[in-house]
Amino acid sequence: MAKQSIKEIEKKLQQLNEKDEFINELMKDDRKGVQAALKKWHRKQDQYNQLIQKYENMMMFEKKYRAEGFKYIAGVDEVGRGPLAGPVVAAAVILPANFYLPGIDDSKKLTERKRNDFYEYILQEAVAFGVGIIEADEIDRINILEASKKAMLSAVAGLDAIPDFLLIDAVKLNTPYPYEALIKGDARSISIAAASIVAKVTRDRLMLKLSEHYPQYRFSKNMGYGTKDHLDALEAFGITSIHRKSFAPVKAYSD
Repeated sequence: MAKQSIKEIEKKLQQLNEKDEFINELMKDDRKGVQAALKKWHRKQDQYNQLIQKYENMMMFEKKYRAEGFKYIAGVDEVGRGPLAGPVVAAAVILPANFYLPGIDDSKKLTERKRNDFYEYILQEAVAFGVGIIEADEIDRINILEASKKAMLSAVAGLDAIPDFLLIDAVKLNTPYPYEALIKGDARSISIAAASIVAKVTRDRLMLKLSEHYPQYRFSKNMGYGTKDHLDALEAFGITSIHRKSFAPVKAYSD
């Protein structure tokens, strides 16, 4: 029987998710191209297995509280504390017990494309989700920490299903629901990671719309953070209604 071409082998390897007899056959093939393709496949498998292991680790808190009888566990997170302009946005997400998405992580660790793909999948599969948005003027009135908490509480209140437990990224909230606040929770809990992705994508899309009204500040690129182009625009054009006047770099232009 004629040997398969290297291209044919590479195509077949792309369809394999686990080791089978075909892999054993390739190990006996002494062609360099075949061995290179096999090495690439093994590397890809190792990476995928690491994602699966990380996902299992990130299920620890959900499994713990489901075992204690809690059914609707909402992950809660916020994004946008640091920017000089735009809102702070929080999200609350309740995932079903059978939710499965290896690769889910803190939104900041994902590419924009991956975040958007995960965002669509999370909204499609979630039992419920809610979003809270606090604008710049209110951030100035009550400070960014209180605004972040208020956005989180608003996101929880916006859930279609009533949660019976909250997993919150780092922040302690005044809420009637039992909860655990996890330091770096967006990298430790799939529910908080899901919330961080929903909050991040929601805020980024808001900033893209705002960029159409204020193109000189390049919000579509910097998302309101204090990058050089943003600071240069402040120097040249001053502040807008969506800038946080209580933040030091902006405050200098609002006096």
